[in-house]
Amino acid sequence: MSDEQTVKVSDFGRELYGVSEAPRQTWINYGKALLTIAGADGTVSPAEYNWVIERQRKYGAPEDIFAEYENFDHQSANFDELLADVRVDVETWNAARHLIYHAIQMCGADGTYAEAERSRVVRAARALGVPDDVVLALHALVDMEKAVYEMRAALFHVTVLE
Repeated sequence: MSDEQTVKVSDFGRELYGVSEAPRQTWINYGKALLTIAGADGTVSPAEYNWVIERQRKYGAPEDIFAEYENFDHQSANFDELLADVRVDVETWNAARHLIYHAIQMCGADGTYAEAERSRVVRAARALGVPDDVVLALHALVDMEKAVYEMRAALFHVTVLE
């Protein structure tokens, strides 16, 4: 990484993706790109907004990064500019596929994966060069992970408190 300010990734993030650090601006832009996709239906729901905050917290983002999202105008954001400088310390990490995977998860965080969100995910994937078959597989992966989580919760009698 260059001289710019970097942020260390948590042990959780390192285990999951093999990434150990990313420039501060990458954290900000990645979150804003997700908000732009989730807001394709006109609004970013509180559950979607909280999803991106909590996900980045798990990965080790410092709290001050979240202030960048508070007044972010997702409707007029330039998606391409946001992604132009998203990079990490691992050359094999694929930002495009990870972003689409996380966007699918985030857009369903409020219990509704709106058609406008799904359409924006597909458009974003195509703009990023993620093949349609990979997008289909990422949707299936997210569905499968949700089913496995629900099965685990049922087996262990986990009750989620609202």
